Amino acid sequence: MNFKPSIRPALHVEQQVVTSILDGTYPKGAVLPNERTLAEKIGVTRQTLREILQRLSREGWITIHHGKPTVVNDYWEKGGMGMLSTMSRYSEYLPNGFVLHLLEVRANLLPVIAGLSAKRAPEVILKYLSGAGKLEDKAEAFSVYDWDLQLLMASHAGNPVYRLILNDFSRMFESLGLKYFGLKKVRKISLHYYLELYDAIDRGGEDVEGMVFSTMEKSIEIWKKLK
Repeated sequence: MNFKPSIRPALHVEQQVVTSILDGTYPKGAVLPNERTLAEKIGVTRQTLREILQRLSREGWITIHHGKPTVVNDYWEKGGMGMLSTMSRYSEYLPNGFVLHLLEVRANLLPVIAGLSAKRAPEVILKYLSGAGKLEDKAEAFSVYDWDLQLLMASHAGNPVYRLILNDFSRMFESLGLKYFGLKKVRKISLHYYLELYDAIDRGGEDVEGMVFSTMEKSIEIWKKLK
């Protein structure tokens, strides 16, 4: 662990500790070095280290026992939604299968969000989808467009918690989207999906949930082949 001056000390601490947990350097049940040793190893002050460890403890990464060693948790058991935001910054270190688990969650969540937004704000979603035909045939353009569509639907689903949940996924999906939409066939499938979604909403929205779920299932199968 070598200090990088270009990275803010607090972010550097988070990066070093979280990636060391995700890559198995500190597996669940492992004991972190004491505060003095770890601060010297990372190259930060003990105060900076202490502040970040406290936050990581609140997220569920570690358990801090005053006067005793700090222990690495099983984050699947102890973690919460706040952990997703931290994980999204280190997607290359995520454990095997995590992305597929994430996509499966989306496949169950997004159809409901889409169905609600289609009923509550059809004109807003239709206006956005009307621009799909003008999309530049590049991964970056499709990645941004697709994620903004998901966020837009979440914002108009009638429950603000949906948007909060997707916000925690944002950075991760932006990164994954570049890989996913890098395939020309995926961009073609997605463009067809946007046009079909427009028609389904325009017809009254009854078919939206089923259509979105089917598309999410296809995206999971495509991602499996990408791996």
